[in-house]
Amino acid sequence: MTTRLPKKSDMDHLSDWTRPLGKKLDQALSTYLSDQHTSKTLQKAMNYSLSAGGKRIRPMLGFATAKALREDIDLMMPVACAIEMIHTYSLIHDDLPAMDDDDLRRGKATNHKVFGEACAILAGDALLTLAFSILSQASWNIQSEKKLAIISHLSQASGAKGMVAGQVLDMESENQSLNEIQLETIHRNKTAQLLSASVMCAALCFDPTPEQYAALEVYGRELGLAFQIADDILDETASTEELGKPSGSDQKKHKSTYPSVFGLETSKQKAQQCLEKALTAIDIFQENAQQLRALASYIIERKK
Repeated sequence: MTTRLPKKSDMDHLSDWTRPLGKKLDQALSTYLSDQHTSKTLQKAMNYSLSAGGKRIRPMLGFATAKALREDIDLMMPVACAIEMIHTYSLIHDDLPAMDDDDLRRGKATNHKVFGEACAILAGDALLTLAFSILSQASWNIQSEKKLAIISHLSQASGAKGMVAGQVLDMESENQSLNEIQLETIHRNKTAQLLSASVMCAALCFDPTPEQYAALEVYGRELGLAFQIADDILDETASTEELGKPSGSDQKKHKSTYPSVFGLETSKQKAQQCLEKALTAIDIFQENAQQLRALASYIIERKK
């Protein structure tokens, strides 16, 4: 079975597909935040980072998964919002002086630079807990068993067995030379787990066949690693203006990255290999997966 590479028309129309979905997502996120009767300062800090823009790749992957399964995209909106909140919380905490100590994110001052370290920590905490509150709401019209499966999957992907573990390993790896297995372990946990969860939690909203579920697992896993390899490459090749955050930060922190271990060309090849595995896996969805294919190619080819 041959890989169905994205057509140029798919790539050209990707923004036409994501733009209205992005507006619906932003509206839903705003509604969830406005329903929180809490400190105005805390609410402002939460909203500051959540509404700062960004590519919204994780929610879009969830929407594209629903499209591939020929299901109602609106039904998985709570999952999309929850995952974007968890992703945003992780960025707020990553930027803190105790972690990556960054002053710029998405072209704006980082959360702790605007609201102070203590409020930034609490804003991240609030977004994380709000995400799981959204998923447990009785008003979300899916079966309780599916809610539990989604909450279980997402908690593992974002916690001590996933993203948090990856962040710890990433900090511990500073000023060390890593081999490929160690580097891949960090990347698969720090970045790939949550990105893959965007696909799998969307699938759990519905009733995919075992073959479809397995295909989406491979797609999410390989795309997640490709995403972080592409990030490593961009950190070395793009400017601060292009990235919206400081470029070359990995090198300054003496972190092992794919380019530092393998060189730029080999890193690009490895990202391409992951992309091909991801695309081959979803061939079973045929034309229904055109958005998944276009998003995968965008992730590899993006300039920021």
